[in-house]
This record gives sequence, structure tokens and C-alpha cells, in this order.
Amino acid sequence: MIPIPVVVCVLGGWCAIYLADTLLKSSDSLKASYEDWLLTYGLSVSPFHMRWQTALFNRQFYSWGRWKPRFLYLWFNIGMVFGIVAMFGSVILLGKTLMQTLTQMLTEAPKAQNDRMLQVVVPGVNLPVSQLTYFFSAILISGVIHEVGHGVAAIREQVRFNGFGIFIFIVYPGAFVDLFTTHLQLISPVQQLRIFCAGVWHNFVLGVASFMVLFLLPAILFPFYYTGVGALVTYIAEDSPANGPRGLFVGDLVTNLQDCPVYSVENWNSCLGDISTKSQVGYCVSAATLQQLSFPARVYRRLDGTVECCSNNSLTDICFSYSNNLDSHLYACLPARKVIEASRVCQTNMDCQKDLVPSFCVTPSLENQTRLIRVKHPPHIDMLYVGHPMHLQYTVSLSSFVPRQNFLSIDLPVVIETFCKYLISLSGALAVINAVPCFALDGQWILNSFLEATLSSLIVEKQNRELVGFLILLGGSALLAANVALGLWMVTAR
Repeated sequence: MIPIPVVVCVLGGWCAIYLADTLLKSSDSLKASYEDWLLTYGLSVSPFHMRWQTALFNRQFYSWGRWKPRFLYLWFNIGMVFGIVAMFGSVILLGKTLMQTLTQMLTEAPKAQNDRMLQVVVPGVNLPVSQLTYFFSAILISGVIHEVGHGVAAIREQVRFNGFGIFIFIVYPGAFVDLFTTHLQLISPVQQLRIFCAGVWHNFVLGVASFMVLFLLPAILFPFYYTGVGALVTYIAEDSPANGPRGLFVGDLVTNLQDCPVYSVENWNSCLGDISTKSQVGYCVSAATLQQLSFPARVYRRLDGTVECCSNNSLTDICFSYSNNLDSHLYACLPARKVIEASRVCQTNMDCQKDLVPSFCVTPSLENQTRLIRVKHPPHIDMLYVGHPMHLQYTVSLSSFVPRQNFLSIDLPVVIETFCKYLISLSGALAVINAVPCFALDGQWILNSFLEATLSSLIVEKQNRELVGFLILLGGSALLAANVALGLWMVTAR
């Protein structure tokens, strides 16, 4: 569910804005001056919607629209082809996403949600509050680049450009351009397509550019940061089990998880994923050491069927299971750090027979899904973590970039990485959604112009072409609405 405080703040803020707007417009003494003020600054207010429009950037837009005409002609022709392909592709993608959502609803498979390419994002629900700055900044930049595409293409096609603006709808920012509608209606369908497809084309280009920056980031930051030596800890949540005097600290460099080497954040995530799916590894302990460290303890079974043989109050001892030639179910309560340090990992006793000293493979007897993980972060003593691997993954933030100098920020590469990922996701999503043949979106005008350009000789009557377009728009709108409605329900109501 959406957090109640978030709903209250959003509704309360918009109610206050709309109430103030209504009172000022209904006041006999303030109405004229207030409306003049709104007109002067290009502001307008309506329920859950506020917009600002200006002509300050018109000269810059005209400068862009008249720059290298041949290049822009080729650029927007490529964009036109991309926009038409994206219109058909978006319908296929939305259809596939809808089928995945319905399958997830029927099978109650929680993992299927991560497999969907398109997901509804609700701030404070499936978007962490700490990520809101990235999210809204990426949306605004994607929207501005989208509208710049429309504006420059319109000027290139000799359509009058009236102004540029920014709006806020509920909590989502966006941008728009104001074009002279009569000029748009007078130009050819192909010229219209260049204008209407320019937005989704520019969003695609922005996504590709962001991906290239993300891919080349190690090379770009190479003079200041080096990579491939481990995962650098940048943040630890207060409730993280990695907190503590023998835990992790900001600035530590993690090099191993068990026997899995860590050279980057990707390795960290993949190692934790492997540890959580595979069975718990054991540790080779000599028979003499096992006899010396173990002490008598009462063995009992937990509710999940696993065995415990240590006192519940112990913070240093763990119950280990092992087998010998006579009995395959032996248990010993051992000090975890003494057992694990300087011991190699194993799965069976055969893995420990490389030395001449008789040894056993002792495995921690833990609750289901719980793992004992040895985390190496030299030069500090190894951290021993007992818990679910995903809890460690969610509460510790890391970076693959290690500063070459102490004065360099450890957060800068993470900020750039995260922002590029948001730009790729949101700019791509904006391109897909706007390409859908749906009422009030770019897809509506792309479809209408496409039908006029391709079906004029096949369907002579304009009214019949409009009917075909209306039916397609109706289907596209229903498809998009179904995806949004079910996506919201999956995120907020389940």
C-alpha cells in the first residue's frame, strides 16, 4: 500500500495550492492583479496540475532548428523511421507485459515481477525515498530532451514555435512545447511524422548516450579512480548486521565472500546470489582441533527441522555438523572464528584429505536460508556474518571505483552510475509509452500521420481513415490503461 503520510502530504499540498488559487481568483480586489501576475510569468494552476510557459528560449530553439539543415533532415528522417517502428514495437511490448502481469496474478509468482520490462513506479512504495532525487531529475531531463526534439523538428519544418514550458502533474515533473496548430495541419503527413517522432527518437538517443557513459565510466574516471581490485563499502544501514566493531566500515575494500573472489559490485551481487542458492559450505578442521575446541552440549531440533547444539545466548559459538566413518550425524558446538580462520572450505570429508593430518569437513547447522559467510576486507580481520545473504546485500552499498587519492569522494562514481541507470530506464520508458497509439500521447499523432501517408490511396474517404485510426487508438488506449491499472494494483494493493 502507498504510505498514508505520502498520500496526506500530496493531497494536502495540492488542496492548499488549488484553494489559494480559487480564493485569489474569486476575490474582487485581488483577481485582476493575480491573473495579470499569472499571465506575466506564464503560470497556470488546475487540480493536481501546474505549468509554466515562457518564450525566453525561443531564440535558442530557432538557432538549433536552423543549424546544418542537411544533417537535421537526415537526423529527423532516421527519427521518423525509428518512431514508426517504436509505435508497433510498443504495442508488442505492452501486450507481452500485460500477459506477464496476468500470469503473475494467476500463479502468485513474486519473482515474475522482476522479469517484466515495464513496471509502474510509485515513489515511496517500490521506489526508495533515497532515490527520489535521481528519479525526478531523470524524468525532468528526459522530458526536456523529448520536447527539444519536437521543437527543433517543428522549426526545421517551418512550423511556428510559440514557447517551451515545464509542468508538475501530481508529483511527476515534465516538459512541453507550444506549436502553432494551423501550421502543423498545413504541412504534409511525412513532415508531421518527422515532428511527432522526434520526441521518442531523442529519448532513445538519450538512453543510448547514457548507456555509453555508463559503459565507458571506468575509462572516463581512470585518472582519478581504479577498478578491478574489490568492492568499496560506501554506506552501511544502521540496522545492518554488518555493523559492529568486527563488521564492515565505510571505506573498507571487500575482496572475498567465502572462496568467491570479489573484484567489483557485480561480483559481490553474484557471489551473494550463489551463496543463497547453494548449500552451506563447510570448513576443514583437524580431528585434534575438533576434539580440543568442542565441548558437550544438548542437541535439539528447531521448528524447521534443523539441529541446534549451542546455547541461545552464545554470540561466538555455532553448532557444526560433521560425519565420520561410524556415525554420519555428529554435532559439535565450536567457536566460529577459531574454526573458520585459516581453514579452507569444503563440501565433504574427501575435500579435507589433502593433508596427512586426519580432518573433518564441519558444516554450520543453521536455520533454513541462513548462511555463515566469511567476508574478507583486508587489512582488517575477516567479518563473520550469520543471516540471510540478501539482508547483507540490501543493507550494504558498495562501489567498484576506488579513489586514487584520499581527498576524492567515494560517492561520486556511485552518483554518476545511478543517475545514468535512471536516465536509461526512464528515457527508454518515456519513448515506449509515448510511441503507443493512445489518445493524448505522441502515438496518436504518429498513427494519424502514418495512416494519412500510407492509406490515402487505399482508403480514399478521409472519414474512413479517421475511423480506422480511432479504432486503433481505442485498442492502444485500452492496452496501456490495462497495464497501468494492473501494474498499480500489483505495486500498491497486493
